[in-house]
Amino acid sequence: MKINSPTYWEAMQAKGVNRRDFLKYCAWLGALLGIEASGVGKIVHAMETKKRLPVIWLHGQECTCCSESFIRSSHPVVANVILDDISLDYTETLMAASGYQAEKSYRDTITKYKGEYILCMEGAIPTGNGGVYCCIGGRSMEQILKEAAEGAKAIIAWGNCATHGCVQAAKPNPTGATPVRKLISGKPIINVPGCPPIAEVMTGVIAHVLTFDRIPALDSMGRPKAFYSRRVHDSCYRRPNYDAGLFVETFDDENAKKGYCLYKVGCRGPVTYNSCAIMKWNNGVSYPIQSGHGCIGCSEQNFWDNGPFYKHLPSFPGFPIEKTADDICIAIGAATAAGIAAHAITTNIRKRAEIKEKVEKGRIKNIEKEEGVNNG
Repeated sequence: MKINSPTYWEAMQAKGVNRRDFLKYCAWLGALLGIEASGVGKIVHAMETKKRLPVIWLHGQECTCCSESFIRSSHPVVANVILDDISLDYTETLMAASGYQAEKSYRDTITKYKGEYILCMEGAIPTGNGGVYCCIGGRSMEQILKEAAEGAKAIIAWGNCATHGCVQAAKPNPTGATPVRKLISGKPIINVPGCPPIAEVMTGVIAHVLTFDRIPALDSMGRPKAFYSRRVHDSCYRRPNYDAGLFVETFDDENAKKGYCLYKVGCRGPVTYNSCAIMKWNNGVSYPIQSGHGCIGCSEQNFWDNGPFYKHLPSFPGFPIEKTADDICIAIGAATAAGIAAHAITTNIRKRAEIKEKVEKGRIKNIEKEEGVNNG
């Protein structure tokens, strides 16, 4: 069914956005999505011609931190466009309507725009005991999700709860908390993990779908490659300290004050794929590691069950030399010892040469002396 709504540019004009700001917004989108400058024109054209897509945003087992992150995007125009211009038709948290009016909005969207709307899911879905742990209007969240997913164009799973189950699915998982990907099949699903995801990552994913009318390139876990292709460790400003074997041993020790690597106090940066070290949080001000706390791996599967947060992992993949921090320390210690030994040997050889040279010179002087005496 053809969507009867204004284009994004028309909606922005109605809100007082001028052409200059509109073009700035398109350029910002291009940068956010990793598109070269020559491709910004395609974004401008899409925003001028594409109609607003309706969105249904459901909430399951969660704390609403994804919504809290989403509405705090650091780009003011993005915040306005995403919140107003996507036609957010139904969301239990942000919509003004309630009761029958809210239910009508939901029904109207899934019937009038079947195959055209985007379904956003925030939170895990409990399946234990018939799903009684999360019900709305007498229906389980699993029933509501499957109904909404049936006519959706694509599904975005927000946060670790919807993508992996998060703390609700931690052992022993009494409610049977389950991620979207294990309940829905046959639909494009974009997993945007994190607890919560970064606001600009969320807006970037929606912007991609709206602008290009297709889902972004995904990795094997269904995550957008533009934001989850690199480990936090790879972009961390403390990485040189890791390479040098300089680690914080306990919080607030001298090494912590010097900004050394937090791996030994539990940092999961080496096994966590996210953009925290690049995009950062709170308008790009900081991120956990920069604030002195190790990464807890909140965008990875089963991060609640992967051992204590403040104890380092015994090993991790991906680092070129495939060594743990402990091995690196040992290697550095061994290299240091070898260096000292080599230095001692070199010094000893040099001194022996010097001694030999002096002895030879002494012998020559003695011979010259003796010859001088004899000649005299």
